[in-house]
Amino acid sequence: MNGRDMYALAERLYPICRSITGYGLRQTLEIMAGAVPLEIEGVASGTRVFDWQVPDEWRLDAAYIQTPDGERIADVDRHSLHLMSYSLPGRRTLTLPELLPHLYSLPQHPEWIPYRTSYYEPDWGFCLPHQRLCALVDGTYEAVIEGDLSPGELNYGELLIPGRSDREVLFFSHACHPSLANDNLAGLVTTCALAQRLLSMSTRRYSYRFVWAPGTIGSIVWLARNQARLREIKGGLVAVLLGDKGQLQYKPSRNGDSEIDAAAAYVCGRRGGRVREFEPYGYDERQFASPGIALPVGRLTRTPNGEYAEYHTSADDLSLILPEQLEASLDALSEFVDVLEHNRRYVNLQPYCEPQLGKRGLYRKGGGEALPDRNIAMLWALNQSDGKTPLLDIAERSQIPFSVLRDVAAELESSHLLEGRGDAEEGSDS
Repeated sequence: MNGRDMYALAERLYPICRSITGYGLRQTLEIMAGAVPLEIEGVASGTRVFDWQVPDEWRLDAAYIQTPDGERIADVDRHSLHLMSYSLPGRRTLTLPELLPHLYSLPQHPEWIPYRTSYYEPDWGFCLPHQRLCALVDGTYEAVIEGDLSPGELNYGELLIPGRSDREVLFFSHACHPSLANDNLAGLVTTCALAQRLLSMSTRRYSYRFVWAPGTIGSIVWLARNQARLREIKGGLVAVLLGDKGQLQYKPSRNGDSEIDAAAAYVCGRRGGRVREFEPYGYDERQFASPGIALPVGRLTRTPNGEYAEYHTSADDLSLILPEQLEASLDALSEFVDVLEHNRRYVNLQPYCEPQLGKRGLYRKGGGEALPDRNIAMLWALNQSDGKTPLLDIAERSQIPFSVLRDVAAELESSHLLEGRGDAEEGSDS
């Protein structure tokens, strides 16, 4: 998929009324399954997952408010944000003063609809533009929510793309927000496109696992169900908010000192982005960072949650995400994968002075005193390959692009001047 393809998939998913359970979530995963061969898993309501419990399934058929003159407003058929997610079903007749405590708006943005939820505290409510709320008149209103809240299941999508190693790199994106383009869909379509790229690779060093699940409860469910395999997880990224105009931003994992952190920070920096400080708040990275899990899983975004005005409102629509930004985010994720795939430690097999590159056909003449960049890259690779220094460390110290060092290291290995000694983490297998 390119940027236009990702945007088209987002357009298809945008109208769906998603939540942490229910038909909208399943429909979203089924559409994505048409692009990548994900498996849709189900976990029954009431299942204990650490300190949490899988909630009842929320099924919505219709929801609207009928005004005293018979007009339907806050109708989910017009915009899925009009209903507070997980609102209790029922048909209620109320006066305006009785209705107002159940209405949510944004006075500072009177034309926008806010996004509100009530997953774990039984309640009901509607969201509407503040200018429409201010225009309501006294009289009798009907608040109609047709649906059901009863035992069912929570669903998530999962895809494992095997590599030569059983060690896995994890990509996680939340799949529960209704009609929010950047906060939800941008992450879904970008990771879907990344999975397609990985599937097309002829060989992979690591295995790659993708999980598309409801926020918070979805990652908790997945972690609870997969405790026995967590030791196989090398690390990974929560990939969200990747379609807006902002620059890339990386939030490190809990300890911030893993190869995953180094690779993501390198890619982010090369593309004009920045590395943030860790904090135990945000998206699902905070579940992976809990002390009992402590996996090196960071978060890659453009403008982070809560730092753009349109966040969690109807203004986070398809106009906020751009095909070129989606494609640039995909390229950054692909570069991250490339660094992990090739970030090996090498040992110089000719460590006593410089080896003669010319007789091996590796030396290229430059003009005047300047050496071609490729030759400089070879000298750096040879000089720093002590069996302990990863290729990424050499790239950062030399300011030579990792892709250049990757290629010259392969040439030097073919010429028996370097020998790979495993991946970047001490004691790891190649």
